[in-house]
Amino acid sequence: MKSMGRSWSIILFGVGLLGLLAVLGVLQYRWLSQISDADGDKARKSVQEQAKQFATDFNREIQGAYFNFQTDAESWKTRDWAAFNERYDYWKDKTSYPDLITDFYFFEAKGDSPPLHYGFDSRAFTTAELTDELADLRARFSDEKNFRPIYEDIYTLVLPIHEGENKIGRVFMHANLRQNRAELRLPDKYGYLAIKIDPETIKEKILPALISKYFPEGDFRVAVTRRDGTPVFQSVSGETSDAAAPLLDLSPDNFVFFANKDLLSSIDEGKKKNIVINSRTESRSVSTFDTKDDEKGDVKIEIKRDVSPKRTAVFTTASKTSGDDETPWTLAVQHSSGSIDAFMADTFRRNLAVGLGLLSLLALAIAAIIFSAQRAKLLARRQIDFVSSVSHEFRTPLAVIYSAGENLADGVARENGQVERYGNLIKGEGKKLSTMVEQILEFAGANSGRRKYNFGEVSIDEVIANALDECRPMIDQNHIAVETGISPKLPSINADKTAMSQAIQNLIMNAIKYSNGEAWLRVAAENGDGKVKISVEDRGIGITKKDLRSIFEPFYRSREVVDAQIHGNGLGLSLVKQIAEAHNGRVFVSSEIGKGSKFTIEIPN
Repeated sequence: MKSMGRSWSIILFGVGLLGLLAVLGVLQYRWLSQISDADGDKARKSVQEQAKQFATDFNREIQGAYFNFQTDAESWKTRDWAAFNERYDYWKDKTSYPDLITDFYFFEAKGDSPPLHYGFDSRAFTTAELTDELADLRARFSDEKNFRPIYEDIYTLVLPIHEGENKIGRVFMHANLRQNRAELRLPDKYGYLAIKIDPETIKEKILPALISKYFPEGDFRVAVTRRDGTPVFQSVSGETSDAAAPLLDLSPDNFVFFANKDLLSSIDEGKKKNIVINSRTESRSVSTFDTKDDEKGDVKIEIKRDVSPKRTAVFTTASKTSGDDETPWTLAVQHSSGSIDAFMADTFRRNLAVGLGLLSLLALAIAAIIFSAQRAKLLARRQIDFVSSVSHEFRTPLAVIYSAGENLADGVARENGQVERYGNLIKGEGKKLSTMVEQILEFAGANSGRRKYNFGEVSIDEVIANALDECRPMIDQNHIAVETGISPKLPSINADKTAMSQAIQNLIMNAIKYSNGEAWLRVAAENGDGKVKISVEDRGIGITKKDLRSIFEPFYRSREVVDAQIHGNGLGLSLVKQIAEAHNGRVFVSSEIGKGSKFTIEIPN
């Protein structure tokens, strides 16, 4: 009862630990979900910020190529290119991509004067032929309602050149300019400077450099698309993206003026009088005007700065057509997994699998410990039973030997016939003891790995004949009828003759021991499927299905056998299994209660 109580306590303890692991698994799932959500939000914010910085750097390059060449109309009227050259040299010295600008063209706002083309070698503007491409460009920016500072399809920036203005100005953002034109004193446009930029420099230098700067690990795909969705640079998978930012954006919040203190110090004092310098971010006031809902107009941005009477004002104008509020290009950033959500989901599943795997290993370890403890306990009990049964097995022959020896010593048996009978009795009991000792030593040697097998070509007929001869005294003593069924011309096998004979002897002795009054056994051998099959069959008590799973375990003896007081030590079948496996074979049994058993050894031939 105490033993049973201890067993239940161990089982309950194990079940409690497994329950605790299940609770930890649920908590781990919740914790990982929370961590995954937090990491996902953090990753999305980080990628959006990187995309914003990416766009800022890109737009800064374009804005530098645009606003840096903002000059007064006077230099164009007098054809004095010194100020323009100063600005070009400054831009080229400061930019990281001097190949970005490929050409400059100047168009006067009034009249049909031919355009001027800048020669990089002559460092001057000269009259150029009005080609179809230039005519199309002039037609585009001459339409005030549809004027844009960037024509992305032809990679051209258009910068208005204004007449001078010496009144205090402000930034005005207003819709429906026609309705409010009277409230503004806009300077006239003298002309337009068209700046041609190189698409290859953008695609092969600027964008790859920014990708290396902001997305160096290759975890994200970066693409640039036009407003109609067609790709400019690479592409993403599907229509979703983790972050987006406008490119080619010349909005006021992103204005960059190269005409600052650096430029001021680089220009000769005698040339400063025609250049307006802004050394700080100037404040801007914004006025809005109501418009009718059904009336559409251009959205314009006008920047005018305070100018001294001796200086020419610099104006910047940006405009968009009403309803067209999209930037020319859009930067799209997408995780290589398809999206950050997909990546976080994969990471969550992977982390959860690892965590649950560890918990499963702990659960298996606990189960293994409980199983091992129970098995060790069972083995210990079997060992105790083994010691008890072996002691009993030894006691009987020793008692017989002691009694016979004592009678001989006391002279009780004097006649030759009596002496011979006592001698045979001592010899038989001694052989029993020797057999049991050998069996125990064989088991110990096999389990310790010290037993050596002498393999060689062995005849099955010889092995079976030798086993039957060794068991003959026991067969004759119990009047057992032996039937053999050995197939002719059996092939030889590579085996240890002594070990194989011992295995067959153990099966024969078990058949005799458990015959239950049915004095019959059969030894057979046949060849099939590349194996020699040796079987020993009896008509004894049989084996229950429950015991069939354990009869080849060491020290195992069924409860029915113990109750029937059938002598044995539980090692015989274990030794048969070890010998068969040492020969790359196997042993199996078929049995039915009350009808007998059949043990078969299979050895490859």
